[in-house]
Amino acid sequence: MIICMSTRKNLKARGTVPSILVIDDEVAFADYLCRGLSYEGYKVTAAQNAEEGWDLILLSNPDLVILDVGLPDVDGISLCRSLRLERHQMPILMLTARINVSDRVLGLNAGADDYLPKPFAFDELIARISALLRRTGANGDQLCLGDLSLYSQERRIRRNDITISLTPKEFELLYLLFQHPRQIVPRETILSHVWGFEYEPESNVVEVYIRRLRKKLGPPNMIETAHGLGYILREPDRV
Repeated sequence: MIICMSTRKNLKARGTVPSILVIDDEVAFADYLCRGLSYEGYKVTAAQNAEEGWDLILLSNPDLVILDVGLPDVDGISLCRSLRLERHQMPILMLTARINVSDRVLGLNAGADDYLPKPFAFDELIARISALLRRTGANGDQLCLGDLSLYSQERRIRRNDITISLTPKEFELLYLLFQHPRQIVPRETILSHVWGFEYEPESNVVEVYIRRLRKKLGPPNMIETAHGLGYILREPDRV
């Protein structure tokens, strides 16, 4: 069993952070999904077979299940059918390398809510997950800290009911800080997550973007500098 801790686990959000269970026996692929979905802000757990997956569903009742058809013990279609017979109603997104229409029809008839053939674009996976969670009302995409609100799906920021326009990199930087409220986010972590090591460690790009964010967010300042360590996002009354 693989446990992927969400980077938003400590976030004070107005909605809950959706939880996703990935059931796939390809360890490298499951790890890829775990890391990608965790970065998108979901709480993610992964199982490598149907038995593990069943136990985790009973234990944690995830908001959504990503289920591979080709499992080593029980095939994904049979597991999906069993879950529906037991009245588990969370959305199920099935993954498969099979491309026949009949295979997809079989999965949908077993109770799957959506079907995505491998290989797929990760952006399409995120879009399908968001659509499924919206149907159940489980997509807690509004994040709040003090008077600052971030809407992850719309990539929108509001403070004191005023919408603030950010560039894509500014949004990604603020989103990363939002994922670790009241905690030091190291400068190296910001470089790797927001810029993907495109810049040398000696670059001042982080400092430049922090200044831009502070200016756009306005007073009172919410982004504190931990000298020599990184940056902290706090509520205004704690700065």
